[in-house]
Amino acid sequence: MTLQSMIWNELRSRPWAAFSNGLAILLGVAALVAIRHITVASEQDVSRQLSQLGANILVLPPEATLQDYYAADQNSGTIPEEHVSEIYLAGLTGVEQVSPRLNIPANLGGIPVTLTGILPQSELEAQTTWQTTTLFTAPKAHEGCEKAKLTTAQLDGTDSLVTHRAIQNLKSDEVVLGADVAGRSAFSTGDTVELLGKSFKILGVLPATGTVDDSRVFAHLHTVQDASGSGPVCNAIEVIGCCEDAAGGLVPELRKLLPNTKVVTISQVVQTQVGVNRLMANTSWFVLAVLVIVGGTSLAGAITANVRERRREIGTLMALGATPRFVQRLFLGKALVLGLVAGTFGCLVGLIVAVAAGPAWAGVTVSVLPTTSFLAILIATCLAILSAWWPARKAATLDPCLCFQEV
Repeated sequence: MTLQSMIWNELRSRPWAAFSNGLAILLGVAALVAIRHITVASEQDVSRQLSQLGANILVLPPEATLQDYYAADQNSGTIPEEHVSEIYLAGLTGVEQVSPRLNIPANLGGIPVTLTGILPQSELEAQTTWQTTTLFTAPKAHEGCEKAKLTTAQLDGTDSLVTHRAIQNLKSDEVVLGADVAGRSAFSTGDTVELLGKSFKILGVLPATGTVDDSRVFAHLHTVQDASGSGPVCNAIEVIGCCEDAAGGLVPELRKLLPNTKVVTISQVVQTQVGVNRLMANTSWFVLAVLVIVGGTSLAGAITANVRERRREIGTLMALGATPRFVQRLFLGKALVLGLVAGTFGCLVGLIVAVAAGPAWAGVTVSVLPTTSFLAILIATCLAILSAWWPARKAATLDPCLCFQEV
């Protein structure tokens, strides 16, 4: 009988013992893999948000929360639309673009969507030009400005639709669909749709951004205000500064200009998520420590008890010619199989939990990290072998004669 067959027969004859011995390692690996995958995905998402949004500032209702930059304009509170004009008329240094938003629930072809009211950039530019050429001065240029990189692509063949993350032209009877809405509804540019009891023509479909904007339908702000009966208000005003330095200087000026609002930068908004990421990263190290202590101790104790219970069988093997090295390899081989199997199944469980819970826990889509998964399995396997080393060594030094003398 070979070493491999003996290990297999041992595990097959006592499946419950094998399962209980590897359970602590399985759960530890599952938790470690799930937390690390969600943490990495969340860090990547925050990095992507920072690179896409650039020097952005949000003017929000005072009761608004800061859980998610992209969803911050979905708070129930409102602020007056006239704040948009106040920002422009103040002539603040570094203001490049102002975009108010108002959200209401709607239904598009049987699909629930968020209808977002916006002011097209062409109207804002015309309003600013009229105001600044009559009584007021234009916004001041920011000295030493390094232009923020803006990554939103324009639609093919519709050069005037989108610029600088804002819709350039939009009539009162037109809407623009987010990428996800267009995909789910099968509507496309030029189609006529019914929203809030009115007919709208689809002006275009926005490129996919990976944000909540993909699941929204954009219409003229005044059309949405009339449909909702909210009056001249909005949920949020996004102010885009020409660069990060300008945005930092704009925040105190906007707070002074609009004292009854909450003014925050993107860095402040994502700070909460960064803190959560740090907590989850530290938790993953804690889980690793628990895996080493609890899993290692549990497996070492189980194998020690197994050696104590099977002293006569060990003595019989040695009396039949088994060497101490063979006996040691028998227990180490069993630990190797337990660690490898428990680590693999724990990794699979962790991946399933991360993929399923990632959107709910952190609002991110989790993709498989091969390196992290491989390291988790490797750690589990090495831990099992190290835990079994001392009990296996002790079994190899047993005296066959003493084993048979036990009653």
